[in-house]
Amino acid sequence: MRFEGTDHYVADSELQAAVNAAIALERPLLVKGEPGTGKTELARQVALATGAPLIEWHIKSTTKAQQGLYEYDAVSRLRDSQLGDDRVSDIANYIKKGKLWQAFVAEERPVLLIDEIDKADIEFPNDLLLELDRMEFHVYETGETIKAKQRPIVIITSNNEKELPDAFLRRCFFHYIAFPDEETMRAIVEVHFPKLKSRLLANALKTFFEIRDVPGLKKKPSTSELLDWLKLLLVEDIDPDLLNEKDPNKLIPPLHGALLKNEQDVMLFEKLAFMHRRQQRGPQGPGGPSGPTGPVA
Repeated sequence: MRFEGTDHYVADSELQAAVNAAIALERPLLVKGEPGTGKTELARQVALATGAPLIEWHIKSTTKAQQGLYEYDAVSRLRDSQLGDDRVSDIANYIKKGKLWQAFVAEERPVLLIDEIDKADIEFPNDLLLELDRMEFHVYETGETIKAKQRPIVIITSNNEKELPDAFLRRCFFHYIAFPDEETMRAIVEVHFPKLKSRLLANALKTFFEIRDVPGLKKKPSTSELLDWLKLLLVEDIDPDLLNEKDPNKLIPPLHGALLKNEQDVMLFEKLAFMHRRQQRGPQGPGGPSGPTGPVA
């Protein structure tokens, strides 16, 4: 079982090696990188490439590790007992299987995605150490032990919002997805827009990377935002030459709302346009360096 990318996902040799190493070592693959660099999509494409079922666990700030194992609904059981429901005699009726439980009992070896683990409480990764290491856990309400039929391929993503515990990191194979260079980005775009005209692609990529290089940008546009922007350029049939517009009044690219995601960055570009206009006019007033009347003879 080896991963070599798919027709819908461009994975460089280092990322392929990381996925295959994690599979061989039977350790979770911890993937970090800028938002929008394809970390979540990686798990989906690994499942697609290996023919494995995909189980997704998307983490929120309120998510607890226990929810990945199971949840016991004591309130529903109490209510049913008051109503005389026969289901109350079997406590298993009130236990909801979590994503890890589903992965452990899957008939086929699944891909388990634990998405954005850094959103949860700092203790969340530590609370999963034993279960991910031994691939088993105990259900106290029923007294049973759930053991994995086969180790799932575990892919864990992080946006680096907070540091993860050392004990957790030791149990993972780590890979950082660097932001694609222009050649790799071109390959990614061509996967999604195979018939895109070369001039539009070249001008769009030039503009995109110029925006990312602007100093002081609060949120640099990501790969997913570039793809959204290209889709809009095609829908609106934007002239490729407009993307290389040198008019200081038009420094912000067309449909920039797909690339610039907050008012600070939009204001930054407006400020740059204003400064550019001032430089174009020069320091003199409307009448020349000495004022409206010019130099005195």
